[in-house]
Amino acid sequence: MSATQVDTVVVGGGAMGSAAAWNLARRGTETVLLERFEQGHTHGASHGASRIFRTSYPDPTYVNLAVEALGLWTELEELTGTPLLTVTGGVEQGDHPYLGNTADALEHLGLPYEWLSPEEARERWPGLRFETRALFHPGSGRLHADNAVAALQRSATDHGALVRHQTQVRSIEVGGDNSVTVRTTDNEYRARRVVVAAGAWASKLLQDIVLMPEIRVTQEQPAHFLPLDPGLEWPSFGNVHDPEVPGAPEFGGIYGLSSGVEGVKVGFHGTGPVVDPDLRDYLPEPRQFEALREYVRYWVPGVDADAATPISCTYATTADSNFVIDRAGPVVVAAGFSGHGFKFVPAIGRLLADLTIDRNAPDLFSFRPRTAQKVG
Repeated sequence: MSATQVDTVVVGGGAMGSAAAWNLARRGTETVLLERFEQGHTHGASHGASRIFRTSYPDPTYVNLAVEALGLWTELEELTGTPLLTVTGGVEQGDHPYLGNTADALEHLGLPYEWLSPEEARERWPGLRFETRALFHPGSGRLHADNAVAALQRSATDHGALVRHQTQVRSIEVGGDNSVTVRTTDNEYRARRVVVAAGAWASKLLQDIVLMPEIRVTQEQPAHFLPLDPGLEWPSFGNVHDPEVPGAPEFGGIYGLSSGVEGVKVGFHGTGPVVDPDLRDYLPEPRQFEALREYVRYWVPGVDADAATPISCTYATTADSNFVIDRAGPVVVAAGFSGHGFKFVPAIGRLLADLTIDRNAPDLFSFRPRTAQKVG
């Protein structure tokens, strides 16, 4: 088998890998993006019509990253002529310090927010139940995940990248000269460097070459619920519960948003069963699915809790839910996005391009060092 020579290989054609390829190609870097499955597949974490966009985080690092991503989402929309972000506003409630810390971060950075009483929030969004004060952030909204991945790949191709679907990477090997060999089912690529953004499969691919933090892969099971009134407006929303408070739900907090066409998407965050991504059944765990419907019946009265269509996706979660973005020799790692990474996608692509081209990229202080190249 003859090897194809290339400057940079990106492994994983989901949102993060596609954003890395887009940013690398725009800088003139010869880039090949390899994706195991067909375009638009539903096996990972980047499919569907709806992901929440918000800048509401208690950590200013994430707020600033989301602000950067907003500008890049707008740029990608203009470059490709593809609508990606729908601004709906977002609202969060709950008996947890997270909300106050989030408001403090937004205040510090001069970003808009508003506290609403339960009565004010109910009047504005009658499809939701409110029992505590609510934090409203007007710039939040909904990203179309499938369209975003397609737009990133299209623009990457326009800038010279080669995108190959249905190309499974079998192994990655670092040579003594710090070159990289990436072997697929039908080809071999030799490159100066590789970006591995393989979602739930990252640890499997990297186990022989990089020391990785533990990443827990779960099969999450949100669902689309039918709105009772098609004319209601829906913000993105979240309930943050203190697990120590009596009556806190068994499966923790919840998130939701209107998907635009599929109904109102609601799900528990990061509570699905642990799985091997190659051995998933894609079926909802019955006890959690029933708990989700009971939760929705109380907290989201504007939908029919019995008219639910389950969805299946993966989370790859670190111990502290912070991302793994790092470099070990010629291997750049993007992993552990812990169910809250999609909003940041184009900004993370920029970070990965920085780190690929310049290993001393300066603004990764929250996400590294996390990995190391194995010896021997």
